[in-house]
Amino acid sequence: MVILNYFDGEFDMSKLLSLKLRDKVFLDAEEILSRSRKPRNAYFNEAINLYNKLWKRKLLKKILAEESAMVADESLLVLEAFELLEDELDK
Repeated sequence: MVILNYFDGEFDMSKLLSLKLRDKVFLDAEEILSRSRKPRNAYFNEAINLYNKLWKRKLLKKILAEESAMVADESLLVLEAFELLEDELDK
């Protein structure tokens, strides 16, 4: 089921989900919700959004590490070429 919400001057589509949560996860969430007075839906949206951001950062870290390794090899070759050029100029 798709629900349209009006948020910050724009329509935002929401999806209706059915979730199976472990008892401990549910009870922890309920305890936090009772103290924060935040609607359950808003709490779970915020939690999933934060988790998505965490995974995006992990994926980006992996991509950057791979690309950095590729660039490092290339940088060493360029450095070596410049050192050879510098040695030739010093003669």
